Amino acid sequence: MSEQSARDVREPGKNGNHAKGATMAKSVFYSFHYERDVNRVQLVRNINALEGQPLLNAQKWEEVRQKGDSAIEDWIDAQMAYKKAVIVLIGQQTAGRKWVNYEIDKAWADKKPLLGVHIHGLSSMGSVDSPGTSPFSASSGIPVFDPAVKTWDGKIDSKATYGKLVDNLEWWSTQGKVRS
Repeated sequence: MSEQSARDVREPGKNGNHAKGATMAKSVFYSFHYERDVNRVQLVRNINALEGQPLLNAQKWEEVRQKGDSAIEDWIDAQMAYKKAVIVLIGQQTAGRKWVNYEIDKAWADKKPLLGVHIHGLSSMGSVDSPGTSPFSASSGIPVFDPAVKTWDGKIDSKATYGKLVDNLEWWSTQGKVRS
């Protein structure tokens, strides 16, 4: 990895946590429902507070998928291998997805810190979504964060939600639960 790609070169944010040239906090694996949430996930990756795995474009994902389940497992295993934590980005239909479940099980088995962040409040193609259910069992104790900010009339403010995510994602990434 080049020094440039391993560094956060943004100007300081309003919370001061992301000074120009500051080293990224950690490398994480983002688990999510590709078809439905890839645009929202790209917004999360663009925050640059954390380093995530490369996102496959639709064509590359289809190439991996056509090779079968073992090829998908191999790709996930390779991408997750050296990550410090796994963050499940929770959209409306994330819970119960085959590959999200595989990634959760793998993170748990590998004793990687695991947490969830709701992303339904981020705008995708001009609209926000309904919140999805947590993909974790209620008894697991895995933390789930929801950055959604609502206006006085109960509507989600996507810009404020993104701002809350920017301000908190790095800290949230340190709060994952590890299987004991």
